[in-house]
Amino acid sequence: MARKSEYSGPKYANGNYKSYQKKYDSSQLQIRKRTELNKENRKRGTYGNGDGKDVSHKKDGSTVLEIASKNRARKGKKA
Repeated sequence: MARKSEYSGPKYANGNYKSYQKKYDSSQLQIRKRTELNKENRKRGTYGNGDGKDVSHKKDGSTVLEIASKNRARKGKKA
């Protein structure tokens, strides 16, 4: 007989994730970060060309080109 798990899933498993993400992405801080990175991507010639690279922030505040999957997989962990 299987035991019932106490784990209820991710924090937003009840379907509120989309509304949370929309609110988070529309915050002034996130808009500022996104525009800064898009501008840097355009300057480096990598925006929209399909090369699979992103501009990533480093700990010291500088930026560096990085493979998009590595950059996005980090999910806010310290680089």
